[in-house]
Amino acid sequence: MIYLSEGDVVASLLFRLGSFAARKAWTVIVSWVIILGLGVGAFLTLGGTLSNSFDIPGTASGEVTDQLAKKLPDTAGGTGTVVYRTADGSAFTEQQKQEIAKLAANAEDLDGVASVIDPFDAQQQQAVQARDLADGKDQIEGGTAQLDAGQTQLDDGRTQLEAGLEQLTAARSQAETGGASDQVAALDAQIAALNAQLAELDAQQKTIDESRAELEANAEKVDLGSTLLELADGIGVVSEDGSTAIVNVSFEDPRLELSEEVKQGTIDHFESSPIDGVEVDFGTDIAQGVPEIFGVGEAIGLAFAAVVLIVMLGTLIGAALPIVTAVAGVGVGVTASLAFSGVVDMASVTPVLGVMLGLAVGIDYSLFIVNRHRKQLLNGVPVRESIGLATGTSGTAVVFAGATVIVALLALNVTGVPFLGLMGTVGAVCVAVAVLVAITLAPAILGLIGTRLLSAKARATIGQPHAAGKPVTRMSTLRAIVTALVSVIVLLVVAIPSMSMRLGLPDGASEPSDSTSYRAFHAVDDQFGEGANGPLLVTATLDDAVSDDDLLATQVEIAQTLSDQDDVDAVAPIATSDDNTLLAFQVLPAEGPNSASTEKLVQDIRSLPQLDGGITLGVAGQAATNIDISEALAGVLPLYLVVVVGLSLLIMIVVFRSLLVPIIATGGFVLSLFATYGLIVAVFQWGWGAEIIGLHSTGPILSFLPVILVGILFGLAMDYQLFLASGMREAYVHGASARDAVAQGFRAGRSVVVAAALIMVSVFGGFIFSESTIIRSIGFGLAFGVLLDAFVVRMLLMPALMHLLGRSAWWLPRWLDRILPNVDMEGAALERDHPGVRTDTVTVVTPGEKSEGKTAVS
Repeated sequence: MIYLSEGDVVASLLFRLGSFAARKAWTVIVSWVIILGLGVGAFLTLGGTLSNSFDIPGTASGEVTDQLAKKLPDTAGGTGTVVYRTADGSAFTEQQKQEIAKLAANAEDLDGVASVIDPFDAQQQQAVQARDLADGKDQIEGGTAQLDAGQTQLDDGRTQLEAGLEQLTAARSQAETGGASDQVAALDAQIAALNAQLAELDAQQKTIDESRAELEANAEKVDLGSTLLELADGIGVVSEDGSTAIVNVSFEDPRLELSEEVKQGTIDHFESSPIDGVEVDFGTDIAQGVPEIFGVGEAIGLAFAAVVLIVMLGTLIGAALPIVTAVAGVGVGVTASLAFSGVVDMASVTPVLGVMLGLAVGIDYSLFIVNRHRKQLLNGVPVRESIGLATGTSGTAVVFAGATVIVALLALNVTGVPFLGLMGTVGAVCVAVAVLVAITLAPAILGLIGTRLLSAKARATIGQPHAAGKPVTRMSTLRAIVTALVSVIVLLVVAIPSMSMRLGLPDGASEPSDSTSYRAFHAVDDQFGEGANGPLLVTATLDDAVSDDDLLATQVEIAQTLSDQDDVDAVAPIATSDDNTLLAFQVLPAEGPNSASTEKLVQDIRSLPQLDGGITLGVAGQAATNIDISEALAGVLPLYLVVVVGLSLLIMIVVFRSLLVPIIATGGFVLSLFATYGLIVAVFQWGWGAEIIGLHSTGPILSFLPVILVGILFGLAMDYQLFLASGMREAYVHGASARDAVAQGFRAGRSVVVAAALIMVSVFGGFIFSESTIIRSIGFGLAFGVLLDAFVVRMLLMPALMHLLGRSAWWLPRWLDRILPNVDMEGAALERDHPGVRTDTVTVVTPGEKSEGKTAVS
């Protein structure tokens, strides 16, 4: 009785699908053209704008922002920075100031804008406040001097009156004793007059005391105001030399909900009226550029991939086919995904990631099928049969490999980070489309071009025996040990920098050097200090409302506490809720928003105990939000890594029917992953070799990059593991010894893996030269991740370990063997029915042994 395993069913279905596509080529091609047209139409009709904001629910800064939205809505909205500079570095003229002030005033009428601060008006108010405080001090000092002088006169008068009263009292006593009643009456009148004068002095004393108390109260207020003014020294909107001014725009919606239309409307307003002799630039909070999806670097990478394909397949038409199908798949996947950008908040990097993955896996997957078809044609298999066989055999591996990548990407949703889950979903869609294109569109085009896939010289040899080349020598045990040790040591050394990884989100310093955001960032940095590019918004929540009389003292107490923290340059109160239970402060850090000191400052403020009176401090603002997001993403990385590693083990146990092969394959993936992290830190954080790729600014590693790399590199690593190890297992199952099977499988699969890896490295590498630091780091991580995993782990470490393990590599408990499904990854059932599918003959010899034609394997 004949039965089909799960793998046989898949291979059989793909065989029929490939044969149908070859037979109905134009139907399949037109269908894909229609699908692409629908995707483009949906994007043009339904697509919205892309966002540069990254949000994670439940962060500490998010809770503070929600609190502000309830009690201080004017401070909860997003902010925008507009930087004006004179072209020659001179101070602004009065005419220039008036034009800037007019633009600032008119900006308050823009949609979504809550308020706009005129920098010169703010500067004048600061000057008036400082002058008023100085005048108040002078008045208090003058008033105190007057009171002191009055007190002296009053004391002298009282002394005289009391002395006179004492004399009169003594004289009256004598007159009364002597019986001089007339003198007693006269003295009583004089005593009464003196007492009246003393009563008047008491009244004057009361007035002086009240005046002194009032002066002391005012002096306390002036002292408190002066203290606040001193603590706020350094927070300004006009530079000391008068050549640079910052217009701060406050929006109605929070930063993470701020629409691109509102931001662009603000930019258009300030650019609409150029001012002679003045340049205007915009901060990343409103003008962070959306990276281009495809540029010159990407085109060069694609061209290099084409060269690899030409060398691999031998003809231009053969090399063009995987590129054409990959581009078609990217077009469908990306446009279909972008069609949803109108209803979901999609980060600008999301479609770029789809392009990266779609191109890389799309070319590779089509290459696997085209290369198999090419070899079968040389063996004399008829065109349509060969297409069906290639789709059923290599296509099965493509479907599995694609499914692995898709599952890894969709697993990003388990992190609970919305924008990360959406990135993974879009990437998975693009990979799924790439798989469908490879098993339908590629066979259809192959059906049209027929034997022209081969060169004229190759067509003349169709049906003739094609040897696989020189015999391959089985690895010696000593060589296997040395290779394994050297590979592991190299990966561990390269991974060392990963121990110093800091995560963050890009700021203006990482924008393209010719961008408005880059110029604005450095203008603020130069004229106002590093911290002015990332001020913190600190809130003080009071258990009990503070009285209006005590409000100033409370503000000074909180501001002084904040100022006493390390790396704080200035503190200023900016708002108080109507019920006096929530106070807001602006804190200027000593360094920029991505510095380690600013990150520590945020943590230090949050860890402060309650101040006297039950005052609890919280931190928000863009810098704090970015820090929270980075910490949250660092927190989900271990969970996601465990999920992916567990998934890796389960899938490979099923595919390879082994326990040790999945373990060493997964261990190799973890090694290559951390080595990739090490390279990224060395270049993007430490700056080693940064100039080679044109990187002009270093800083923290993109916060979601480590998580993204886990998902993508895991899927791609399993692709290469599949194409090498499945050949080894096939040889072992067909009777080769375990160590011979390693040599046979490696020889059979190495050329296609080398080509596929080089193609991926070239496609991903093209994105390294993007203007966007986000895209640069993703492209760099993927390119070098594939390079390390494919060439060090899969082609050096894995064969060496498999050789050392010998037969134990394929050990599987019997009880587990009985319950595992039989996955026919190589389409063995099709091979039995169609002998022409076997394409290579590999001869294996042991070291020092001559070729004796031992075992053949496809």
